[in-house]
Amino acid sequence: MKKITFLLALSLMLTQGIIAQTGIAGVWKTIDDETGEAKSHVEIVEKDGKYYGTVVEILTNRKDAKCTDCDDHRKDQPVLGMTILENLEVYKDYYSYGKILDPNNGKIYKCSAWLENADELTVRGYVGISALGRSQKWYRVKN
Repeated sequence: MKKITFLLALSLMLTQGIIAQTGIAGVWKTIDDETGEAKSHVEIVEKDGKYYGTVVEILTNRKDAKCTDCDDHRKDQPVLGMTILENLEVYKDYYSYGKILDPNNGKIYKCSAWLENADELTVRGYVGISALGRSQKWYRVKN
């Protein structure tokens, strides 16, 4: 029984170590939470302790999509190359305090994210409190 407990503890520590090493930086395939279809690849980079995500590939037939409903500097700009995730910070064992843009409706939401494992990221956009939002699963793109 001690060996099983030890192995489980070791496995958990190794998993946490892998997640801590990889973090959320990298390229992620986004999945539409309503249709379940792959939408884009978003590259997340860290800059000065904050994380930003830019659309680097569109996986739908709307490759020339523009953010026609945006109200800021992204108005009528191509979604490809657009920064949609901004200012996400490490908070405890997840990421928070960020903003995320839904280019389909031009709305900006508060954002939190957490790694389910090294290759699966849950991204939650919400208004006010996290309970008033929706989540998407993003999957790490491996080269």
